[in-house]
Amino acid sequence: MSSIFKHELSLHFHSLTAYVFGAALLLFVGLGVTVVNLEYEWATFEYALAQSLLFLAFVFPILTMRTFAEERHQKTDQLLYSLPVSTTEVVLGKFLALLVIFLIPTLIIGTYPLILKQYGNVFMPASYGSLAAFFIMGAAFIAIGMFISSLTESQAFACGVGIAALVANYYLVSLAQTISENKWGALIAFIVIAIAVAGVVYYMTKNSDIAFGVGIVLVAAIGVAFWINNDIFKGLLPKVMREVSLFSRFTTFVNGVFDLTAIIFYLSVVAFFLFLTVQSLEKRRYN
Repeated sequence: MSSIFKHELSLHFHSLTAYVFGAALLLFVGLGVTVVNLEYEWATFEYALAQSLLFLAFVFPILTMRTFAEERHQKTDQLLYSLPVSTTEVVLGKFLALLVIFLIPTLIIGTYPLILKQYGNVFMPASYGSLAAFFIMGAAFIAIGMFISSLTESQAFACGVGIAALVANYYLVSLAQTISENKWGALIAFIVIAIAVAGVVYYMTKNSDIAFGVGIVLVAAIGVAFWINNDIFKGLLPKVMREVSLFSRFTTFVNGVFDLTAIIFYLSVVAFFLFLTVQSLEKRRYN
């Protein structure tokens, strides 16, 4: 795994990827901190950091788009499969390399509260607590981007889908509140989600019977729940979307509370998408 890690780290720093990502991240966060502090005329870091979150949806796919897509495009992924390392070690080596690239600008951003403290009262525990959550949330974005990259050989496609997925996640709660004004809207939304899950299962397994079975079970479960007590669907969709939204959980840290459940959620997302990435590569290896 260490050889994969060193190779990936060297590869990124010998190309423009690491530099473009770092510059874009510092630019967006720096502008957010500057604008918020000038607009509100008081020194704050965590709130300014929260205002920069949407831009992350456009930055992280740049970092992760070439992780596996380029390997597949150049047909060098076959070399990875022939190495005396497991697929899990390959994925973890690439993930840790991307995490180091993300860590460097994060450490630079960590100097911002110290600078702001010279011009006002900055609550340092909240500032660095939100920065820690920011880093762990970024790790989740990297894991998601790696999984998307493992599904295609086009870097542009991986980047576009990654941006779309993260932007959709950013607007999940507000979109759900608009859709589920009544229980019927929520019912339709959950059925669409169930069909989408079945589609993902089919894409991963290429087995129409399994995908159809998953879809039928999910739709049937939703229908039974609606028939038993349809009142539970009122306002249910926003609650569910709030639970799965990576961005909405960051609000707790902005308010000065270190939410351990949010940290566990981010780490669970990392583990889940790294697992899916391994399964995606294993499927390609044996095919």
